[in-house]
Amino acid sequence: MLLEREGPLKTLLATAASAVDGRGGIVLLEGEAGIGKTSLLQEFAERAGVGCRVLWGWCEALFTPRPLGPLQDMAQALDPEVAALLDQGAAPERLFPALLSALQHARGTTVLVFEDVHWADNATLDLIRYLGRRISLLRAMLVLSARSDELVADHPLTHIRGDLPAASLARISLKSLSPQAVTRLAEQSGRAGADLYQITGGNPFFVSELLASSEAEPGHVPDSIRDAVWSRLSRLTGGERDVLEMMSIEPGSVEPWLIRALLGAEADAVADRCVARGLLRRDAQGALTFRHELARQATLERLSPSLQRSLHAKVEAAIAGLPAAQASAQLARRVHHAAAADNGARVLELAPQAAAQAAHLGAHREAAAHLATALRYVAEAPPAEAAQLYESWAYEAGLALQVYDTIIEAGHRAIQLWHELGRPDKVSLNLRSLSRLHWRRGEGEQAEHFANEAVREVESLPPGPELAMAYSTRSQLHMLHYRFDEAIEWGLRAIALADRLGEVETRVHALNNVGTAQLFDDRPGGRERMEESLALALEHGFHDHAARAYTNYAEYAVVSKDFALAERLLSDGIVFAARNDLDSPAQYLLGRQAQLRMEQGRFRDAETIAQGVMKLERLPVVMHLPALTVLGRVRVRLGEPDGPALLQQALEEGLPTGELQRIVPVRMALTEAAWLAEDRAAGHEQLTALAAMDLANFRPSDLGELAVWWRRCAMEEPLPAPTTRVPWRRAVELGGDPLAAAKEWERLGLPYEAALALMQVRGAEAATALASAVTRLEALEARPAAMLARKLAQRLGIAGRLPKMRRGPYTAARQHPLGLTQHEQQVLALIAEGKSNKEVARTLSRSPRTVEHQVSAVLGKFNAANRMEVLLRLRGEPWLLSTAGAP
Repeated sequence: MLLEREGPLKTLLATAASAVDGRGGIVLLEGEAGIGKTSLLQEFAERAGVGCRVLWGWCEALFTPRPLGPLQDMAQALDPEVAALLDQGAAPERLFPALLSALQHARGTTVLVFEDVHWADNATLDLIRYLGRRISLLRAMLVLSARSDELVADHPLTHIRGDLPAASLARISLKSLSPQAVTRLAEQSGRAGADLYQITGGNPFFVSELLASSEAEPGHVPDSIRDAVWSRLSRLTGGERDVLEMMSIEPGSVEPWLIRALLGAEADAVADRCVARGLLRRDAQGALTFRHELARQATLERLSPSLQRSLHAKVEAAIAGLPAAQASAQLARRVHHAAAADNGARVLELAPQAAAQAAHLGAHREAAAHLATALRYVAEAPPAEAAQLYESWAYEAGLALQVYDTIIEAGHRAIQLWHELGRPDKVSLNLRSLSRLHWRRGEGEQAEHFANEAVREVESLPPGPELAMAYSTRSQLHMLHYRFDEAIEWGLRAIALADRLGEVETRVHALNNVGTAQLFDDRPGGRERMEESLALALEHGFHDHAARAYTNYAEYAVVSKDFALAERLLSDGIVFAARNDLDSPAQYLLGRQAQLRMEQGRFRDAETIAQGVMKLERLPVVMHLPALTVLGRVRVRLGEPDGPALLQQALEEGLPTGELQRIVPVRMALTEAAWLAEDRAAGHEQLTALAAMDLANFRPSDLGELAVWWRRCAMEEPLPAPTTRVPWRRAVELGGDPLAAAKEWERLGLPYEAALALMQVRGAEAATALASAVTRLEALEARPAAMLARKLAQRLGIAGRLPKMRRGPYTAARQHPLGLTQHEQQVLALIAEGKSNKEVARTLSRSPRTVEHQVSAVLGKFNAANRMEVLLRLRGEPWLLSTAGAP
């Protein structure tokens, strides 16, 4: 009997009704243990209607959760292809789209219930994020139940919750029963309600257990729930207790075959009696679980440690006796029982297999956890096995966690053991991994040291894959530090060796390094290598390499002012990253898109995009630095007071990396801020710091900008760098023809740069040039530069020939970041609500043909193949919708 659950039940049914109409949704059901989440969901399933297929799956409190546990539970009932892919251990990039297709083509509405997601593995969390971002266009509903007392601030589910689209998410927080409801339940059992509420606090499970315990002792209220459960157990037959005790060591459901294997054929009838007594429940597949997790835990507490270990060992042995495919599918469960049985040899055998299975599914946190379990028994492992455990754990933990010192130490331990075993190839691999870990921590010197050591370790051996990748890693680090000669040299070595060995992935990685170095140093061949790297990455499904190609190539296009190429790469790259749920690369590309809009003089658009990126949580420093730098620079140009502070923050975050690409643009921006404020000392401080760097490694574009600011800020000493590598558009200003430079900037589509160049014109053309500069700057809302231009005209005695100063606030000539018209923005807003073309036409009072054309235009400007891809981009770029006009 459900009491005081009408509101939550109504929310669940309303979400289901919306899903039936083709607008899917998510419900997150939270509450403490025993609050009645499962009972509510069972009532919902009964009332959902014949058009809804309700499928159930569970996350379990294993030492390390099963990868995709809920999906495994429901796969057979959901779709044969999905089940087959799960059995094959298919990677998420194959499995998730297959699941999406199954939901799209299902005859009715599908309700997926994932219970206890506070215990979910990483792969399940990735699946929740994947489905959640797409569900609004499906006839499907995703229900997630979780214990609120388990969801601490850093719990992974709290981060996933923030990734789910707010428009599709309903959150239900179940409360305890009121004193009135408890009294009503108590009276139905002939009990007094006041004491019962005081003891239980209104927790439905506590209430029901205490009421059940009163059957033997009317009027007596036990002191604790454990006592209530133990009291019930004491009244059972020996066979019933055996079933419950055996089941108590299994955190999830227990299959009938397992009960029979451990307790004999007669156990089926005994289990049925436990179900009839309300102690157990049976699901649609016949598997048994305790009616509540708290009852299982209380039963488990009755067992001595030796009996628990014995039962765990028997369960693991029984699962091992299954056919190979079934036993392999339950590796995580077997590791749990082997570890609980304290069987080190079995853990050392099974945990690496389970880790490999989890990593293949993208569940790197669970892979690391399996390996950590194995490391508890590392003293029992032979040296080679121990070395592999340290190596694998350092790699998986480095992917899933922050780079803690313990991960670095594990890498060193692996190197030591491999060195003692005479395996230079493995030593090199681990040195390369250490290099990457130190780079992620912003420790450039250590990263380079270990990259060099990785090469030295294997270069005297017959050439192999490790040497090829070590060459490419060294090339990458040189490229990141703008040592382009060395980057190209080592990258070409890597390519040559990779081709000899047939190592396509290494070739893709090295082509990117060499191509990026050639592009940024204005050398021929860079575009061709980047195009090949990107094409090969896409062809072979190397998603991370493809994202890296998009980011490096797009950055070059923005920096080189090839805006047509930049628009194409950014649009394609952002869509690719969104389609494949690559959040960090997507936000990095958006930072570059903000930079592009800034260069184009679309300051408000740049500000909107950069602010959107900075609001995102958990973004690595290197991924948000482009957006932070743009935000600070745009705010300076718009005259906002927080601009310099934002740039100072970017500088503080960029300096520890030691990479010029993270530092030089910020110091340039701070120089511009000082010039606009006529703060000579601050400008000289930044320029002096820039000149103290290795100018020979500056990109030509950076060197040209430095030379121009050096001239504009009237530095007394000559710039200690040759100007032969300065791009022509900068060189003409340095050569005394700023008017020609301004015309070139205008031709390229950089109105702000054109205006700054016009401010350098002197002589007879100064008045005309300054007037043109002021007109441009005021149109851009660039108040500080416009005011500086007027001050300059005043000093030159030509202020009267400038246009009158604008009065009142500036009016932003904002356009949509993707160029949508006002009518298309209205259509976009309705697409985001899940409206069909007919509904859009009816809402906007437009003809179906007109709406069809406008929807097509929206898809084209989003570079999207369908509405779902539009929604995915809106999830990562919500500002694209916030600027849309309301109908």
